[in-house]
Amino acid sequence: MKKSILLLTLGLCISLVVACSGQKAPTTPSLTALEHIRLPMGYIPNVQYAPFYIAVEQGYYRQAGLEIEFDYSFETDGVSLVGANELPFAVVSGEQVLLARAQGLPVVYVFAWWQEYPVAVVSLKETPLESPADLAGKRIGIPGLFGASYVGLRALLDAGGLKEEDVILDVIGFNQVEALTAGQEEVVVVYANNEPIQLRQLGYETNLLRVADYVKLASNGLISNETTIQSNPDLVRRMVQATLKGLRDAINDPEQAFEICKKYVEGLEQLDRDTQMQILLASIEFWNAEHLGISEESAWENMHQVLLEMGLLTQPLDFRQAFTNQFVTGK
Repeated sequence: MKKSILLLTLGLCISLVVACSGQKAPTTPSLTALEHIRLPMGYIPNVQYAPFYIAVEQGYYRQAGLEIEFDYSFETDGVSLVGANELPFAVVSGEQVLLARAQGLPVVYVFAWWQEYPVAVVSLKETPLESPADLAGKRIGIPGLFGASYVGLRALLDAGGLKEEDVILDVIGFNQVEALTAGQEEVVVVYANNEPIQLRQLGYETNLLRVADYVKLASNGLISNETTIQSNPDLVRRMVQATLKGLRDAINDPEQAFEICKKYVEGLEQLDRDTQMQILLASIEFWNAEHLGISEESAWENMHQVLLEMGLLTQPLDFRQAFTNQFVTGK
């Protein structure tokens, strides 16, 4: 599927003037007041971005005075641009926030979209995989030795009392389904809301170990930077609150969310609807929480510790400076 940038067409906001009453006109932004936001997403158009598509389609961003342009570029590019204050927001995974801050980039995580870390490992039924300790000696296919997949695998190995040298790692790109079913790998690192569903739809029985069942880690969400937060906190608040509305709608009405996704995901109607719907429903399980959008300090503490043990962080950081809940709670 091609990476693309979708320019979103916006309707005119009507300014109402209350004549002769002495009252002020409503503050709904007019078209000329809309602030253009290029939002790096870190992945190709996908049903997993339903909350953002809904926030556009339902006018939540427009009502917040924002015009959103989705930029399906690499996650690391988004982090760098936000860290340099060239863009105000990006969608990234939690480990990228701490790694960026270690490099002096003042990014701050302002909205927890995923409440649980979605990385997992999967094997075909005939390859036993009941606990992380069972990974010992296994040939494991992984997209690359970077990013959320690598961090998630290392967290699972740690949960099983294993080191990286206790397994055989193969870098295979994003061909996990093919590599596993062809017998190239005994285990592959996946996103629990994606490849296991594809395998099941293809008729394969599998074993699955989810990182989230062993350790809570800071996962995907929305970042900004210290400059934007200090100089324009209202912009951050509007962005967060509009996204929160989209997230809530996606959780409450997955069918409507899927229909909206058709406008933003090229070729979605030609894909297997049941598989794509199952991916959306599985994603919602990772998003849902009693308090949507809130970061838990323990998730950041755990992520901090994993990155130190991996050597990706060479010295401790003040991880509490890496996130804030103020734009979700209003406090």
